[in-house]
Amino acid sequence: MSAIVAIVGRPNVGKSTFFNRLIKRREAIVDAASGVTRDRHYGKSDWNGKEFSLIDTGGYVLGSDDIFEQEIDKQVELAIEEADAVIFMVDVETGITGMDEDVAKLLRRADKPVFLAVNKVDNAKRAEDAVEFYSLGLGEYYTLSSINGSGTGELLDALVAVLPEHEEQGEDLPRFAVVGRPNAGKSSFINALIGEERYIVTDIAGTTRDSIDTTYNRFGFEFNLVDTAGIRRKAKVKEDLEFYSVMRSVRAIEHCDVCLLVLDATRGFDGQVENIFWLAQRNNKGIVILVNKWDLVDKDTHSVKQYTQKIKKAIEPFTDVPVLFISVLTKQRIFKAIETAVEVYKNRSKRVPTRKLNDTLLPIIEHTPPPAYKGKFVKIKFCTQLPTPYPQFAFFCNLPQYVRDPYKRFLENKLREHFDFNGVPITIFMRKK
Repeated sequence: MSAIVAIVGRPNVGKSTFFNRLIKRREAIVDAASGVTRDRHYGKSDWNGKEFSLIDTGGYVLGSDDIFEQEIDKQVELAIEEADAVIFMVDVETGITGMDEDVAKLLRRADKPVFLAVNKVDNAKRAEDAVEFYSLGLGEYYTLSSINGSGTGELLDALVAVLPEHEEQGEDLPRFAVVGRPNAGKSSFINALIGEERYIVTDIAGTTRDSIDTTYNRFGFEFNLVDTAGIRRKAKVKEDLEFYSVMRSVRAIEHCDVCLLVLDATRGFDGQVENIFWLAQRNNKGIVILVNKWDLVDKDTHSVKQYTQKIKKAIEPFTDVPVLFISVLTKQRIFKAIETAVEVYKNRSKRVPTRKLNDTLLPIIEHTPPPAYKGKFVKIKFCTQLPTPYPQFAFFCNLPQYVRDPYKRFLENKLREHFDFNGVPITIFMRKK
């Protein structure tokens, strides 16, 4: 695991811009409005051959009445605890403020190397103005500009010199994205799993704005969990900021291996949850449906069966998807959810030997051949699994253009019946022999 560096400071001093520059991706949302970053946001960077993890935090505002700002303060303090070194960012344009002094006081108490980064220094006059930051009592400062990158080299040289050596961990861990509508309990689900309040949780929909990675390594499982912003219908997305959050969630779905689709049991499997489901299915991701807040539903002996049937009806014809009924609040079946997600991940990367595939399916095809179409008879001679990251199969025949979708679904059902592909979309191609 690489060393951890936290970027802290009051709101709107350019922390997320600097974070994006170091990780070389537009990962954290940047906006002129203050308080955009709410959770700790993790990314990888390296300098002079030394790799380290960066934490971008929300702006620190001591004593605020705002519910988000109180939660952000907790997140900043947690980030400082986790970090091996801290970059304290201030803004040369506004000079030292009371909030800067509050953060400096917090950092002086922390027994961590602190690097004072004076941002927005892009000319000689501003470099002279930066002298006042000596009064914060944190020693030497580094002038830089997050937007154009000037001055970052000197800061990074000093930073990597103090970072401890950590043993390397294997990369390319499976990625599980926790997706769903706003306020379905996605962040609470991850907090319950990892056993700490890693993500801000409030009753206000839209609390999570960035897509954030957490490495989960317990009970013999190891993978990356990605918390995402809730995805609302396009018509409901008014702010630019929320638009970027939704886009980031969509990108999280595109880059994950398995989607844990969390829905609110009290709201049901509505149109928007269905849209998210089909988005994951179109991207050929493994899918596990988690019905959260099950403890709030009035139920009887048949409730689970009826609710599951309703979901399966909505997602036809792709009904081979695990549906689990959980309660994040009481931690009911949350570890079962993870076990199921790991099984789905294994199913997604499963390889069926060509001989076994042909020995199983060719007798079935011979017994139930494709129906004649326009007087033409299709003969399937051979099948194989393609070397792709998710299950795709090619069936070689004399007239591939005459095999209709219902027969492809029949073949898919037989594949699912004989080889466990629970939770994973299957693609079938008919090829000319």
